[in-house]
Amino acid sequence: MRNTILSVFVSVWIHALLVISHVSTGRDGHGLIGYGISMYKPLCAFVCRDVLSTSKLNCSEHSHMSDGMSVDMHMGSETSPSCYATDDAFLRTLAYCISNHCQDEATWDLERYWSLNVAGKQPDQPLPKATYQETLAEITSNPTETLVLGEELNQTMAVSEEDYEMSYNAQGLFEKMEVNHETYGIILVVTGVAIPIACSLLRFIPSTATTVTRFNAWFVDPPVFGSRHKTPIVGLFHAPTRGQAFFIFYLLAINIILSAAGFQSIQPNSWFPSAFGSSGEIIIYFSNRVGVLSFANIALLFLYAGRNNILLWLTNWSHGTFLLLHRWVAAIATLQAVLHSAIYLHIYIHNGEHTSESKLAYWIWGIVATLCMVILLPTSLLPLRKRAYEFFLAWHVLLSIFVLAGCLWHILVRFSRQWGYENWIYAAIAAWGFERAMRLGRLARNGVKTAKVTVIDEDYVSVHVEGVTGLGHAYLYFPTLTWRVWENHPFSVASAVLPSSSSSPGAEVTDVEKCGSGGDSSSSSDSSSSGSKPRLSTPTQVGLTFLLRTKAGVTKALRAHGSLPVLVESGYGPHADLSGYPQLICIAGGVGITACVPYLRAHPGEAKLFWGARSQGVVDAMAGPLQGVETETFVGKRMNIGEVLRKELSAGVGEAVVLVSGPSEMADEARCVVGELGRGGKGMEVKLLEEAFSW
Repeated sequence: MRNTILSVFVSVWIHALLVISHVSTGRDGHGLIGYGISMYKPLCAFVCRDVLSTSKLNCSEHSHMSDGMSVDMHMGSETSPSCYATDDAFLRTLAYCISNHCQDEATWDLERYWSLNVAGKQPDQPLPKATYQETLAEITSNPTETLVLGEELNQTMAVSEEDYEMSYNAQGLFEKMEVNHETYGIILVVTGVAIPIACSLLRFIPSTATTVTRFNAWFVDPPVFGSRHKTPIVGLFHAPTRGQAFFIFYLLAINIILSAAGFQSIQPNSWFPSAFGSSGEIIIYFSNRVGVLSFANIALLFLYAGRNNILLWLTNWSHGTFLLLHRWVAAIATLQAVLHSAIYLHIYIHNGEHTSESKLAYWIWGIVATLCMVILLPTSLLPLRKRAYEFFLAWHVLLSIFVLAGCLWHILVRFSRQWGYENWIYAAIAAWGFERAMRLGRLARNGVKTAKVTVIDEDYVSVHVEGVTGLGHAYLYFPTLTWRVWENHPFSVASAVLPSSSSSPGAEVTDVEKCGSGGDSSSSSDSSSSGSKPRLSTPTQVGLTFLLRTKAGVTKALRAHGSLPVLVESGYGPHADLSGYPQLICIAGGVGITACVPYLRAHPGEAKLFWGARSQGVVDAMAGPLQGVETETFVGKRMNIGEVLRKELSAGVGEAVVLVSGPSEMADEARCVVGELGRGGKGMEVKLLEEAFSW
């Protein structure tokens, strides 16, 4: 008797392990569990079969487990789909159990279950030799024997209520947990998309300019702590603004809550007997939960990363903000993947199955994905991104491909396409594929053009590209400058038209992406102002003008070329509409001037530029585009941004917008001053707009 009980316990425990582990194949599902895919419907019928699956049939064979075979836990025998489809004792016992426990189910639903699931879950398995109703009609009297779980099934028998309840609890709760996992993943992705859109719509709520100014000054624009946002903290990371921090806190909180909520344990349970402990059952549910949430976060982080991110079109959030969110979500997804892997590693080591399990393809691909995610975190830190951006980008893309491939094959090898887990990865691939396709489309639209390079001085060059249009900024590819033909860099568009031959040679534009410090390194300087607004000369050619600071790499190599082929991916980040603000104040540093020029030329009200430049040469080069703009330049000396803004805003003519584009220290100083003035309680009406690229 003792041996029988032990045998039954071992059979049940191994059966539970089979449910949560090993390779499982079956018919393709469509959707997610609970959303198009049902694991056990009707539950009563699946429970009846689950109880019987632990028993040996007359046609069962003694051999090793193979694809398409259902393991019989009695004496290591296996039962093939054809055996299940033809064994009279099995079919009649199953039909009798279903008739007793599925009385509320429609007959057609039971017949559908019968044809699809009696022999197994394979798409090409044989049909049962008789229908459910035909099999039921073959039972002329109620069975007198009750099946002992795990014992041989060689006649029509009844299933004990105790065994039925154990299996019912196990399968019912397991599916409920799986539905919860997918539901919480959907919540994560939907809110990760909907909240940025909803927050952006808040700007359309009627409110006074003073109220908006104070709200932004307290809750949106300032750094979450200290006075640095663009300037790195200890050289490693950027502190978010308060507005960004609110959403980051939400992402952290919702992931913690969804990772911990909605768990249950139930007894009696055939998959997790009481000896296993409710904590062990919950741990497995938790591991599955964080695995699904990690997949959901992967879809979200790929969406956030793209410069053709659809949320950039639906919100007023910047690409820099979404890149910041991308990094936070990546860290969360990595932690969840590590937890998922570590828990299952512990389970298999504890059960003595790690040696065999770790050789399976699904396990190897899962480890590949987890390790690549772990490696990506430290190799994406700011110092590496700044010092070896091209290497970082190539490495980042390569490991990301392995992450997607590892996750996808981890699921497809283990579960095939039964349960829809792979759809999270397909969503990530779709987001990435759309982003890359849009890049190719922008490049194809412009074709191969010729870039004309003019050296301004030892620090700057201007680049003109004829026959291309675009606003905001563009990504330039110079395929003849490097063997890395895919390499590209973003530059702000200073002008969307080229100067005529009679115009000043300085209708140029700038590389705003990675400006270093500029404006306070030279020794001598002058301030100059021009207040008149003569009519601008009319350009004669359509094209884009850029101003680049030549530091290293591609930009430095440009100095040796008068003209060269270029691919232009334009245009990104169209300019915000500032026509509703009577006053525009632009604070520019170095090549940051290029982001300001289009705003200054288009603004209908009072517009003034304060520009700190390293050399007089770049100031002279920009004389043409700035013709007619009231400008005060600071050549070689540091601009006192606080003094400038307090003076200009105190003498303002209504609502004002402060546009800042330049080095990180300049941007942070302007942010802090605008925030201080907005919080001052003097009815100040001011908006901060920052034009800069993010690492």
